[in-house]
Amino acid sequence: MASTQPATPPAQAATRSETETKSSSFYRIQNWFPIILIAPSLIIIAMVIIYPVAYSVYVSFTPFHLLRPDTTFVFKTETMFRNYVKLAGDRVFWKSVLNTVIFLAVTVNLSFLISLALSQLMARVTRGQSIMRTLLMIPMMFAPVLVGFQFAWFFNATVGLVNNAAMSLGLMADPKAWLVDQPTGMMAIMTATIWMNVPMMTIILLAGTLSLPRDVYEAAEVDGAPAWQKFKHITLPLLRPFTLIALTVLSLDVARAYDVVRIMTGGGPAHRTEMIWTNAGRLAIRNSQFGLASAMSMIGVVLGVLFTLYLFKQLINSRIVY
Repeated sequence: MASTQPATPPAQAATRSETETKSSSFYRIQNWFPIILIAPSLIIIAMVIIYPVAYSVYVSFTPFHLLRPDTTFVFKTETMFRNYVKLAGDRVFWKSVLNTVIFLAVTVNLSFLISLALSQLMARVTRGQSIMRTLLMIPMMFAPVLVGFQFAWFFNATVGLVNNAAMSLGLMADPKAWLVDQPTGMMAIMTATIWMNVPMMTIILLAGTLSLPRDVYEAAEVDGAPAWQKFKHITLPLLRPFTLIALTVLSLDVARAYDVVRIMTGGGPAHRTEMIWTNAGRLAIRNSQFGLASAMSMIGVVLGVLFTLYLFKQLINSRIVY
């Protein structure tokens, strides 16, 4: 014989329904609460980053000029890509691209080699390492504009420290215009950028070196491996994730080089030290060609994003599980 269950009183059913409604409302508010907290930040990011970038993309397809502002967008291939077609045939643009690539390759590689050497030396220091780290971070405290003024004075043709020191030591008979000549102008900018960025990369590589497992080195010492073999086959492979992180941050910073170049040489003379961003700034500020400058900026952004994606892919592939 089937057992019968007592029916739920109407008052108790209403109370249960009200409790479930309140519970679902609480969980709904709880799910939206984090979004409400970060909403002001999202609004600020949209106003400061997303909207300017979207507007720059739009302007890059228009003939916008400050003296004759025309931001009319015409969906025609021959007119929509006019700025990009003009850049493709611009000798100064390709010169700035070549200078940027050379500047990026030399600066990043030399900064990495110097930082790697400094990090390995500092990792072996047993006393005073904290003081050395503090002194190493001093260049990071200077703004790029101040670094530009500082090294512009170092390489000045008349009162520069480099000329005075070289002439006092008998290395030069006459002062040299470092920032004007073809190779030395770029070398001066590279020197300033390397001095400014080496501390950051050194700190990252030093942190990575100090976090490496010691048992691997102890096993290599038992096998009688020399120091160079341990550095080549243990330190460098295990440092690869830290190296890629440092290279990514440094490459993005160096690829946007504007302040130091603008202060030291202004991209000249005769576009000898012109970079993508200084060229875009000259077109926008001095020539009022905002459409052409936006197109050049978009090309620089796309190249930077592609390079960053490549480095991140290498970083993911190099993840090591201890």
